[in-house]
Amino acid sequence: MIYWSLWGIASLALLFLLIAIIWSIRRHRDVSLRVDCGEGIEQFLPSLAGLTLGTSVPGNSVELLENGRYFDVLLGRIRAAEHSVHFETFLWKDCTVGRALAAALAERARTGCQVRVLLDANGAAEIGPATVRQMRAAGCKVAFFHDGALRNIGLLNERDHRKLVVIDGREAFVGGHCIVDTWLGNAQDRRFNADVSVRVRGPIVNTLQGVFSENWIGETTELFGGDGYFPRLPRTGDACIHAAYLKPEGSAPAVKILHHVAICLARARIRIQNPYFIPQPAAIDALGEAVNRGVDVRVLMPSTSGSDNPMVQHAGHRNFEKLLRCGVRLFEYPHTLLHQKVMTIDGVWSAVGSSNFDDRSFETNDELTLGILDRDLAGRLDAIFDRYVARADEVDLHAWHRRGAWHKLKDNTFYLFHELL
Repeated sequence: MIYWSLWGIASLALLFLLIAIIWSIRRHRDVSLRVDCGEGIEQFLPSLAGLTLGTSVPGNSVELLENGRYFDVLLGRIRAAEHSVHFETFLWKDCTVGRALAAALAERARTGCQVRVLLDANGAAEIGPATVRQMRAAGCKVAFFHDGALRNIGLLNERDHRKLVVIDGREAFVGGHCIVDTWLGNAQDRRFNADVSVRVRGPIVNTLQGVFSENWIGETTELFGGDGYFPRLPRTGDACIHAAYLKPEGSAPAVKILHHVAICLARARIRIQNPYFIPQPAAIDALGEAVNRGVDVRVLMPSTSGSDNPMVQHAGHRNFEKLLRCGVRLFEYPHTLLHQKVMTIDGVWSAVGSSNFDDRSFETNDELTLGILDRDLAGRLDAIFDRYVARADEVDLHAWHRRGAWHKLKDNTFYLFHELL
């Protein structure tokens, strides 16, 4: 009996040691996300790009694609591809739009076009084996990010949450759209989500091709190169863009630094649209300091009734009172899931991509967010914010303080798991 007790204690100690080792390997050390700078975001742009381990690339054009129109444009461009299609996504289910996309990719592969598809093993678990077989039979190369193999035992919680398509090395699509039928339509009711992505052309596409190659090489060991993949790209517009995606060993990931530093640079207004808004204490402080500088800070998110994951909304509720006392204005949209991951600063700069405003995106997932200096794009994104906020419910501090005990219990309970949600 004593022998088995000692064996059990030793096994439990070994398990905790293994968990600690895995945690220490994957963790990112927090940094002081404060920037003392008298410059606005336009003047600070080269530094912002550099701090996020990138380079600000001028001479690009940006097309904003909202809701179901994204798929109309994407499918059309895939069908017109001549040399290559590189497709990376998190969530892909067996559905109408998924089958249309698979057919388009398979058709391109049959013509000799190089088609590479990288899917997150967790998010694409419901893609359907027939869809994968269809693409592979046509010549598409399909790989899964962090599948259940033993070699990935320390990485199973790390997901590829990026949404990226690069066509012929000359144009790219980045944003929040998932391959599920609820992303069709125009967010007209609860059956259809709201979302935005961008189609970009110009020199930044070379960088985005490199972003795709990072995880593709990691999963397949295959290298690709040459003018067909990394062509010399001329200017197509006036937008200055940098990509945040890297997660350096032991340091804060680029997407986290991007969002936090941008808040510190705001001088007039901040608009955040995000489905999963659970800011860290440092971010709450930064937003409060922005309000004290005279910045108008507003955040739009789904309510629990509009969300696809009410637990996340409750976890976010835990810090609402502190945010409201800091002067941040919060709006909840009850009509459907607002899935766009967007932040605009001073009406001139925008962050658009796959990153939620929570620990999972900022610390754990592989993400991709574009920082875009383009006044017209920022204005259009602010107009989307205004359109949805007109039908949203603003959270009132005094009413929120009086919310019921059951609501408060759920908020605090789910917040305990906010790093895993």
